[in-house]
Amino acid sequence: MNENEISRIVVDTAFNLHKQLGPGLLESAYESALAFDLIEKGLKVERQVSMPFIYKQVKLDTGYRIDLLVEKKLVIEIKSVDQLAPVHFAQTLTYLRLSELKLGLLINFNTKLFKDGIHRLVNGL
Repeated sequence: MNENEISRIVVDTAFNLHKQLGPGLLESAYESALAFDLIEKGLKVERQVSMPFIYKQVKLDTGYRIDLLVEKKLVIEIKSVDQLAPVHFAQTLTYLRLSELKLGLLINFNTKLFKDGIHRLVNGL
């Protein structure tokens, strides 16, 4: 399964989750529920994946964590905020660069309409 196929499943699943739960919950609640639903669909999902930061050939444990990593191909960063800020996009792109992955989804569940809260980000395309 390629990144686009995985992304389609994630977007559909996240849309249904948003429709069922609506906005207003904590990020951790959406993360847990989305991971559960994706695993139920047969996808391999890792939560809170530690992302090493290498500076001058030294691996530093800086606390970077990917919210969800799906099939080792898709980074998902989950937010539940009034409005996404540029730093949220930069954070997701940084995770893509550090992990050397191509595709990421930044999902803000704290929106009235789901389409207003989902953003697709690419690395190196």
